[in-house]
Amino acid sequence: MPFEGFDFSGFWEESTYAQQAYGCGKLTPAAVAAAEAALGYKLPASYVWLMEQHNGGVPVSRCFPTGSPTSWAEDCIAIEGIHGISAEEHRGILGETRLMTDEWGYPNIGIAICDCPSAGHDEIFLDYRACGPQGEPKVVHIDQEGDYCITPLADSFEEFIRGLLPDSCFEEEE
Repeated sequence: MPFEGFDFSGFWEESTYAQQAYGCGKLTPAAVAAAEAALGYKLPASYVWLMEQHNGGVPVSRCFPTGSPTSWAEDCIAIEGIHGISAEEHRGILGETRLMTDEWGYPNIGIAICDCPSAGHDEIFLDYRACGPQGEPKVVHIDQEGDYCITPLADSFEEFIRGLLPDSCFEEEE
């Protein structure tokens, strides 16, 4: 079972903005199948499971440590929210992936799952290059401002979610 032993109490920010910007309503098997067919990728079981619990939103902890500097910071990236799954063309991961690849020129390596605070200048993707469209993708940060530099973050979506930390972990001391 995905996320065994992980405590999701307090994981999601409950706000109107979070629901309007990232929420996709109750997840149905038909919406999962439609999104997978439209995108051409099998979604990770851990991502589907999480979206069954809460279909998109803004997590309270939004930073993920990196082993190298990014356009965001010397030691982390930040996310704004996690896109839900919707069968609608313009909502959730389907709309976000098409926007990022078709209009913003991001490499077509998988699925856009998280916005970053840069308003489109960097994005978090599920990266299917090594595993193929039916495999377990890695999670990467793509920096549009840095010539679409790809920074590996986690070996799986579950590892990525488990690794999210509060902003306070990365604030510099004065």
